[in-house]
Amino acid sequence: MFVKLQGRTVVVVGAGVIAEGKIPGLLAAEACVRVIAPEATPQIATWASDGRLQLLSRQFLPGDLDGASLAIAATSAPGVNHAVFLEAEARGIFCNAVDDIEHCHFYYGSIVQRGDLQIAISTNGKSPALAQRIRKELEETYGQEYALWLEKLGTTRNVLRAKATGFERIKSILHRLASKEMFERFRRRLEGSAL
Repeated sequence: MFVKLQGRTVVVVGAGVIAEGKIPGLLAAEACVRVIAPEATPQIATWASDGRLQLLSRQFLPGDLDGASLAIAATSAPGVNHAVFLEAEARGIFCNAVDDIEHCHFYYGSIVQRGDLQIAISTNGKSPALAQRIRKELEETYGQEYALWLEKLGTTRNVLRAKATGFERIKSILHRLASKEMFERFRRRLEGSAL
């Protein structure tokens, strides 16, 4: 799910190992993260003490999703996760109840990220292990050079659009520049400059 979360409140219910794994992506997206749980892992407690997120050390209560754009139910208590999902459903908020396909409005994909290039793999919650395996394969195929190439493509796109030489012509040029052949040329030049 590619969502712009900057400045938006995301409520994470649960502060164990599973929740800890979901939080870094939210922080990287610059979301305002509110974690609700009676106890927290040392890492989550550190993020809270560093001011990176808000930690409410208590049980989930009705009304805890006030102002939220997204909810994540990441406890080991199915009843709590279900309560979070029901409140999110009633409020029209997307919710992910970890490892509970029936109570998810969205699934976390396994992500390969190379700068602004993001490749997401999803199995609709059926096999996160398969998604992780495919992610590892894609990480080998799409190296860090793709981040540099994408920056170059983005700059070129902006220059062409500023010239306003016709949509179809620009589209044709951009498709040619994004081709595998052009990437191979870029990579050879990159390797040559590193020698």
